[in-house]
Amino acid sequence: MNASLNPVTRHDWTLTEVTALLQQPFNDLLFQAQTLHRQHFNANRVQVSTLLSIKTGACPEDCKYCPQSGHYNTGLDKEKLMEVQKVLDEAQRAKEIGSTRFCMGAAWKHPSAKDLPYVLEMVKGVKAMGMETCMTLGKLDQEQTQALADAGLDYYNHNLDTSPEFYGSIITTRTYAERLQTLSYVRDAGMKICSGGILGMGESIADRAGLLIQLANLPEHPESVPINMLVKVEGTPLANVDDIDPFDFIRMLAVARIMMPQSHVRLSAGREQMNEQMQALAFLAGANSIFYGEKLLTTGNPQADKDMQLFARLGIKPEAREEYADEVHQAAIEQAIIEQRDASLFYDAATH
Repeated sequence: MNASLNPVTRHDWTLTEVTALLQQPFNDLLFQAQTLHRQHFNANRVQVSTLLSIKTGACPEDCKYCPQSGHYNTGLDKEKLMEVQKVLDEAQRAKEIGSTRFCMGAAWKHPSAKDLPYVLEMVKGVKAMGMETCMTLGKLDQEQTQALADAGLDYYNHNLDTSPEFYGSIITTRTYAERLQTLSYVRDAGMKICSGGILGMGESIADRAGLLIQLANLPEHPESVPINMLVKVEGTPLANVDDIDPFDFIRMLAVARIMMPQSHVRLSAGREQMNEQMQALAFLAGANSIFYGEKLLTTGNPQADKDMQLFARLGIKPEAREEYADEVHQAAIEQAIIEQRDASLFYDAATH
């Protein structure tokens, strides 16, 4: 099975096929993924996003991995929805250090009628800065989805987390079908989809394959596929689960690249636990997107200057937005990174 020689984008992957991909020799898998990656992307460019928690804690969902769940005592301070101007100030700082997309996350089961107007103003404000916009707000109905699209939202993040079979062991307060329905509303409204999952929650190889099958067999592949490594937090039910083998994590990135060749595959949560060699392998496997900054909602992330030092050592540069992808814009990004890297860049909603 050599998907790298087949440029056709598929939506009919089977469990047997994907399990075989995950289990093939490591070098063969990475060569296949890198070959396919180069057919669709510049292998030395990585898309850079910044993620901000705009509302922290007290979420009614019972996701066993999440420190923001109101079901568990993780010592996380609860915060109300941030003021619009504070969010826009953080977006401006993110833009100055090279982020091209600003992602805003709220710990909700779904946005309320009271809060949605403020969220829409955040989208409009970030969009006016010339950045791509992304939100993760939980489950959406059709009317809320359309309102976000009308405000100019580019991406909506709604992860499937794991396979349908393992899902009930991790979350009971929202069904898998509800997650898929939200993704369908997002696509119908003309927005792009950011959807992936979490590895290291005790899932099997079949579950990992099942997650990728759900994503790749959607009518259109998600434009962004975040692959997260579980960040274990004391107080959550998964605090003491066994670590995922680093090579198994890299295998998932490579298979995601093979199955969704035109999607950005994001090396997401868990990077703080990865050494530079593992991150370099991730980029070789086809990962070409990262979150950039000191926080991912409430968990740590490598600091911006460390990311740029690694990029420099690997010969990788941030990917510019398509409409601004010229040498002048690229130089401005890199200069801003140099000037800003030692500053205190990000507001931590969990500690203010």
